[in-house]
Amino acid sequence: MDDQFDLVIRKGTVVLIDQVCQLDIGIRNGKIAALGENLAYSEQTPTYEAENLVILPGMVDAHVHFNEPALGHWEGFATGSASLAAGGCTTYIDMPLNGVPPTVRFSALERKLEAAEGNSVVDYALWGGLVPGNIGHLQELAEAGVIGFKAFMSCPGGEGEEIFAEVDDLTLVEGMREIARLGLVLALHAESEEIVAKLAAQAREEGKRGALDFAATRPIAAELEAVNRALFYAEQTGCKLHFVHISSAEAVQVITDAKARGLDVTVETCPHYLVLTSADLEQLGAIAKCAPPLRTAQDQERLWQELAAGRLDLLASDHSPCPAAMKQGEFIEAWGGISSAQSSLELMLDEGHLRRDVPLPLLARLLATEPAKRFGLYPRKGQIVLGADADLALVDLKMSYTLQASDLLYRHPHSPYVGKTFGCRVKATFLRGNQVYELHEGVADRTEGAWLRHAAVTGGVHSG
Repeated sequence: MDDQFDLVIRKGTVVLIDQVCQLDIGIRNGKIAALGENLAYSEQTPTYEAENLVILPGMVDAHVHFNEPALGHWEGFATGSASLAAGGCTTYIDMPLNGVPPTVRFSALERKLEAAEGNSVVDYALWGGLVPGNIGHLQELAEAGVIGFKAFMSCPGGEGEEIFAEVDDLTLVEGMREIARLGLVLALHAESEEIVAKLAAQAREEGKRGALDFAATRPIAAELEAVNRALFYAEQTGCKLHFVHISSAEAVQVITDAKARGLDVTVETCPHYLVLTSADLEQLGAIAKCAPPLRTAQDQERLWQELAAGRLDLLASDHSPCPAAMKQGEFIEAWGGISSAQSSLELMLDEGHLRRDVPLPLLARLLATEPAKRFGLYPRKGQIVLGADADLALVDLKMSYTLQASDLLYRHPHSPYVGKTFGCRVKATFLRGNQVYELHEGVADRTEGAWLRHAAVTGGVHSG
């Protein structure tokens, strides 16, 4: 029969690029082969009943830190990817820092790939890093297939024998010029080190060491200064930019103005800036510490307005895990990073769609389509469309539950969202047509996640 499928997912409420409708999804050879009402298929065809479930494209999380090689005891590919599968994410892009060595040259990329091989539940791509002294290594990383490059404009901290250092201005300009030549994107952590360092030193001198004291050392002004400086350099070099974890509407507006001037620039924010505030930081403590820090409720509301107006390009978790002991003790000394990858999709559906009525197609674009497009993974990833990988997140929008630490699949199951009641829950996740997660059954005993090289390497997204 011409209508034979390997699997049919029946009667789900499917989120397409510009509409939501009840459809069957026919899957063949890992791809979406048919979309339609009441698809015809043989009696032997396996089916999955999805009536009363919403089906979104699997999330493409462009910003996670899995810390391998060498720091897998913080989080590794096995536990990190399992938590993503449980959260409806089917592709992630791992950042180049925190592993030892960081991914700033080809030999380090090889070590990261060795750590990932056979250990990832879902598909993955990799960022390379731009640091002082490695501009000569960017081409070899690009040719190997990294998705783009990441740099810090403020000190990232970290542990290990080789620290991922922030860029000075000369490295930033020369790195942008080389990355523009290579045709890739530079992702930037945009905070002014000069402002942040001076405010932090002043706070230490004055004995200010609490949560809100920390937040005050990393003001929106530090974000704005770095964003404006990077945009100026991008205009000079023609480099494509992506700003990670932007925390303020002011910065989004500056980036929006740059787009209007013709710059090739995108902006990301994270669920924690849309769900948590500085009041939560004070209440929860170091478990909610991150940089840039959580902002006020008023700042958060303005960020939601930017999202609703379509001025944000994508959402990413910035999953930055660590052992629980690193979140204990004095706040100012605690590790700055939030464990959140498993909750991203549910957070945005709960807060965005159920509470704020943000349309599902807009959320799907922010969580899946746009990151896939920006980082060379589209059209294979990021959208429910004929010919794309059958990467799907099936969600019950009426299933309320309270997150417990025992639900988390991280290496260290801590999160600022433990104890939060969600109005929805991921029911199942499919990667290339294979079910990798089912609620109450857990993650499948399979590690078929493939490395995705940038499309520019081979003329199409390549699994290598």
